[in-house]
Amino acid sequence: MNFDYFIVLAGMRTGSNFLEANLNTLDGVTCHGEAFNPAFTGHQKAEDLLGIDRDTREADPFQLLDRIKDSDALGGFRFFHNHDQRILQHCLADTRCAKIILTRNPLESFVSLKIAQATGQWKLTNATHAKSMQITFEPDAFAAHLEATDAFQAEIRRALQTGGQTAFHVDYEDLRDVDVVNGIAAFLGTPARLSNINKKLKKQNPEPLETKVQNFAQMQKALGEIDHFNLGHRPAFEPARGPAIPTYYAAPTSGLLYMPLRSGPDEAVCTWLAAVDQAERRDVLSKFTQRSLRDWQASHLPHRSFAVLRHPVVRAHVAFCDRILAKDGRGLPEIRANLRRVHKLPIPEDGTDFSGEDGYDEATHQTAFLAFLNFLKNNLSGQTSIRVDPSWASQQVLLQGMAQFALPDAILREHDLDRDLPLLAGQVGVKDSPAFKAEPHVRDGLLAKIHDGRIAAAARDAYARDYLVFGFVDWA
Repeated sequence: MNFDYFIVLAGMRTGSNFLEANLNTLDGVTCHGEAFNPAFTGHQKAEDLLGIDRDTREADPFQLLDRIKDSDALGGFRFFHNHDQRILQHCLADTRCAKIILTRNPLESFVSLKIAQATGQWKLTNATHAKSMQITFEPDAFAAHLEATDAFQAEIRRALQTGGQTAFHVDYEDLRDVDVVNGIAAFLGTPARLSNINKKLKKQNPEPLETKVQNFAQMQKALGEIDHFNLGHRPAFEPARGPAIPTYYAAPTSGLLYMPLRSGPDEAVCTWLAAVDQAERRDVLSKFTQRSLRDWQASHLPHRSFAVLRHPVVRAHVAFCDRILAKDGRGLPEIRANLRRVHKLPIPEDGTDFSGEDGYDEATHQTAFLAFLNFLKNNLSGQTSIRVDPSWASQQVLLQGMAQFALPDAILREHDLDRDLPLLAGQVGVKDSPAFKAEPHVRDGLLAKIHDGRIAAAARDAYARDYLVFGFVDWA
C-alpha cells in the first residue's frame, strides 16, 4: 500500500455518501463514515466506532484514528470543515495519509442542503420514497456557505503546498464514472477495481434549479452580484514577515506596549511612554524576546498594546531619507548603489546631508523620491532583486506579521495620537496621562515642498493595499 489510511475532504451534499459506498465495494478498503463528526461517530445515531465511544473520541481523537489505521483494511473516513480540527491538522501534515478532495458546484450543494434540511431526507435508496420541495434562496445564507467552502479549500490547498504533497481531486459529476473511481483505487495503492458503480444510493432532486428554487429570478440577480472571477482582487506578492518582537517598546512600569511599524513616530511615542511613568527615555523597555515578552505580559496586568499607522507617502519619504540617503550610518549603501545603477535614481553615491553643497537640491530630491516610489511599486510586487526592507514594507503586511505572536489591542493613527494615547493609558490605570507631543521628522518640511499630484499618485500605486484597507486619502 502507498498509504496507511485516507481522508475524504468534502462537504455536505457533495456526494460523499455515494463515494463512500463505492469505496467500500473495493476489496480491502473501508471508509468509516464521518468518524470525527462532533454530533455522532461515523454514521447518524452511532455512539461508537471500532470500540471507541464518543466521549473517549472527544477526549482523545487519536485513539480512534489509530484504530482506523490499524484495521486489516485500508481505512479512511469522510471529513467536513466543521469536524474535529485536531484530526484535520494532523492528517493534512501526515504524508502517510491519502487525501481525496471531493467538490461540487457550491450552488448545487447549497440548494440540495436546504432541501434535505426541509424534508429530513439525507439519503435515498428507493426513488419511490423521494421527498422534494421548493426552497427559498437566501443570499446571505449562500454567501456564508460559499465563504466556508472557500476557506476550507484554501486551508487544504495551502497545507498540501507547504507540505509538498498531492491529492486526488474528484468532482461530484465524476462519481458515476467507474474509471474515475478505479483511479482513486490506483491512487490509494489497492489492486482492487470495480467493474461497475454501486448505484444503491440514488441521486436526490435531479430536477433543474429553476424547479427547486421558488425565487429563481431573485437568486439569479443575487448571484450576478458575486464576483465569481475575483475581479476586485489585488495580487499580493510582498513577502510575509515575522512579528519583529525585538523592535517592541514598553513603558518602564505601566502596562503599555508599543509595536512599531518601521519608519513610524518611534521616538515621539517612546518619549511619551517614558513620561507616562515619569521616567527617562532610556528607561523604556526594549529588545524583547518571545519569552521575555510573555513574562512582561504575565506581570503587567492589565496591559494594552498598540501600533501606529503613518500616512504612506510620509512613511515612504522617511524611509527614503533615513535608509537610502542618510550618511549617518543608518543607510543601506548596497541598496543605494543598486538604486543608482539599476533604477537610475539621481542620488549621491555616498548619500547626502541635504545641505545642497553636493548638488543634491530640492528639484533633484523631488525627481529621486518620485523614482523611489516607482521602485517601491515594483519592489513590493516582487519584481526586483532587492529585498523588501521593513522600513518600507506595507503596513498591512507588518501587522499581519505581528499577528503571528499577538495582535495589537489598538491600531492608532499618527494624527490622532494626542487624543488616543491618553485614552489607552487610562485603560491600564494611568491617571492624568501626559499629553503626547508630536515630533515631526526632520525632513517633513522638505516633503511638503516637493509633494505634488505625481508623488501622490505614485504613492497610491506603490501602497494600493494600505490605501484601500486603512482608508488613506491623498496627503496634503
